[in-house]
Amino acid sequence: MTTTKSYDGFTGAERGAMKARAKELKGGGKEDPEVAQLQKIAAMADEDRAMATRLHELIKAEVPELTPKLWYGMPGWVKDGKVVCFFQDAAKFKARYATIGFNDSAALDEGDLWPVAYALKEWTPAVEQRLVALVRKAVS
Repeated sequence: MTTTKSYDGFTGAERGAMKARAKELKGGGKEDPEVAQLQKIAAMADEDRAMATRLHELIKAEVPELTPKLWYGMPGWVKDGKVVCFFQDAAKFKARYATIGFNDSAALDEGDLWPVAYALKEWTPAVEQRLVALVRKAVS
């Protein structure tokens, strides 16, 4: 008789993200989205918090057509009701780096293949310059 290992489904982190998204949908605008986003950022580990804070400031100053909101418990930025980009802290899924990702509403199309997520280990002036260019292109 052979036994097969059963699939346990989603990880705890994945279930947590889904619960966060359900809470966001049920909340329906009761809390200021920017306040909620800043609270989420404030709860991050030091390095991730510094990067997410700077990203928030950068988007607010350089790409004001994007508005902040939480998306699956992560800081996200929205245009016309659609999440364009988001920041995933390293601790969220126990990764070794934070991630800045772009959804399909981002205008980053370049031929038949282009990146939609970027690993972020350290914030530098070069990284900042690249991110400003990416986010501006994403909303163009």
